Amino acid sequence: MNELARLSWTNVRDLDPANCVALLPVGATEAHGPHLPLSTDVLIAQAMAREAASLLEKKAIRSVVLPSLAYSVAEFAAGFTGTVSIRPETASALLADLGASLARQGFRKLAIANAHLDPGHLASLHGGVEAIRVAGGIAVAFPDITRKPWASRLSDEFKSGACHAGQFEGSVIMAERPEWVNESLRKSLPPNPASLSVAIRAGKISFEESGGPDAYFGDPAAATAGEGRETIAALSAILCEAVLAL
Repeated sequence: MNELARLSWTNVRDLDPANCVALLPVGATEAHGPHLPLSTDVLIAQAMAREAASLLEKKAIRSVVLPSLAYSVAEFAAGFTGTVSIRPETASALLADLGASLARQGFRKLAIANAHLDPGHLASLHGGVEAIRVAGGIAVAFPDITRKPWASRLSDEFKSGACHAGQFEGSVIMAERPEWVNESLRKSLPPNPASLSVAIRAGKISFEESGGPDAYFGDPAAATAGEGRETIAALSAILCEAVLAL
């Protein structure tokens, strides 16, 4: 796997950017319960991009994984210490600028591996993607996993909407960074069946209003590393298919 951060400029030039897909992991720095790291979304996005790169390589498609975007709109978690949120217009402009810069470097394809589901963040991503498409020069794939057909391919907890720092996300972190999980605390947390998607449709604007006073939704104690590996495989397949659709 090619990681841009590890390469020299001559290495990147020799990759032939016009025939290389740029994969951008996108997450946030925000509260994920008392048991998971603030970087949970970033870690999930990185795993999604990494495994998608492997799938693309098997299809003889060259790719490079860009450094992750770790800050975005995170207003739902703004009431919890450690959460860092930026304005939606800032997030959209940053993505648009990245697309323009990659296009100037000769890249012709960009794919976004996103694991942060705050509604303001998702709106900002769609805005940035639209700006890239209007500007031209680079095609962009953004499989929004909260929408059809992608959402139906993920776990039951994910589809329920009660999936922040619960079984769905906790499983991935257990597979990726088990040493970053507070295991004794995770196992002791009771399930929280409150659905964020239902709360968002009802106009709620924070985890607290949505029924998540400890910044988690779902069942943390049910998470397993095995499910995490299955989830990474599903997410990477989604990203790979979105790239192939370009």
